[in-house]
Amino acid sequence: MGTSPPRYLQIQQHLLERIHGGDYPAHHQIPPEEQLARDFGVSRMTANKAIRDLVQQGYLVRQPGLGTFVTDRKAESSLLDVTNIAEEVRGRGHDYRNEVLTSEAIEADDEVALRLGVRLGTRVFHTLLIHFENDTPIQLENRFVNPRWVPDYLDTDFTRHTPNEILVAACPISDIEHIVESVLPDTQAATWLAIDAATPCLSMTRRTWSGEHLISYARLLHPGDRYKLRSSVHRQ
Repeated sequence: MGTSPPRYLQIQQHLLERIHGGDYPAHHQIPPEEQLARDFGVSRMTANKAIRDLVQQGYLVRQPGLGTFVTDRKAESSLLDVTNIAEEVRGRGHDYRNEVLTSEAIEADDEVALRLGVRLGTRVFHTLLIHFENDTPIQLENRFVNPRWVPDYLDTDFTRHTPNEILVAACPISDIEHIVESVLPDTQAATWLAIDAATPCLSMTRRTWSGEHLISYARLLHPGDRYKLRSSVHRQ
C-alpha cells in the first residue's frame, strides 16, 4: 500500500497542474499562503515551503507587498553550468525533441582551429542541431569536438542523447568559458529557428575543458523572446 506524498509536495503538484494546464498563466497571482494552508489543512510554514521551492525552480516569483505570481517561464539556462538542454526542457514539464542537421568530420578552418586549439586543417567532429520545446525551436547548436578526446562522438544517435550528454559522459567537465552577445540571425539560422531575420537573438559561444584538454567549442543561438540566461553567485 503506497503512502501519500508530503503535504508540501501535494501543494506543489496542485500549483504545477494549474500552471501547466493554463489555469494560472504567466503573471497570474496564486492564492496566498494563508489560503493554501487552509485549503490543504496544513501549517503556513508547510505552504511557505511549497511556494519557496517553486520560486527557486523558477515557476513563481515573489513581489514584496503584492503577492506571488507565475513567471513567464522562458526557456532558461545557467551561465555557470554546462547543462543538458533536454533535461532543462523536461524539467519545465514540457516535451523535448531535436533535429540533427549535420553530423560529420571536417577540416578545421581558421576560426574553429583557433577556438578549439588545434592546427588549421585538423580533422574535427561537427554537429548542427535544432533543439525544440513543445515543437518550438529554442536553440540552434553548432558544435565542434576534438576527436582525440571523444573518438566515438559521431557514433551517437543524437535524437536519443544530446551532444552535452555524450561529452559529459566521456570527459567530465572541469572548466567552461561563455561569451554572450546579442545578434541578428542570418537568413538560414532564422529559417531553422522559425523566426523573422529581424528578431534579436542571444548568441552564446561556449568552450569546455576536461582537465588540461580543450574538448569542445560550440556556438549556441537562441531567439531572444524565447530564451534567457541566468547567473547566480553565492557569497559567503
